[in-house]
Amino acid sequence: MNKVRKIPLRKCVGCQEMKPKRELIRVVHTPDGDVLIDPTGKQNGRGAYLCPDETCLQTAQKKKSLERALKMSIPSSVYETLTVQLQGAMNH
Repeated sequence: MNKVRKIPLRKCVGCQEMKPKRELIRVVHTPDGDVLIDPTGKQNGRGAYLCPDETCLQTAQKKKSLERALKMSIPSSVYETLTVQLQGAMNH
């Protein structure tokens, strides 16, 4: 008998929808204090998940939900970098 695998779900901090973990992009606040996209999903630090969609990132920035999820204030330059990285991740 085949065992049904449980698919881990995570909530997007932008649109607040529960989606499979593999469909979302993990943004991590590393112990060094950096905020970056974690393509492996295994990097050390506090993580938050976003849909691979710029509108979710913009919504998270407006509502400050990404800042609450990572428990830190995020400068606008980091949001610009995340937007560029998000566009790069979408093109792959």
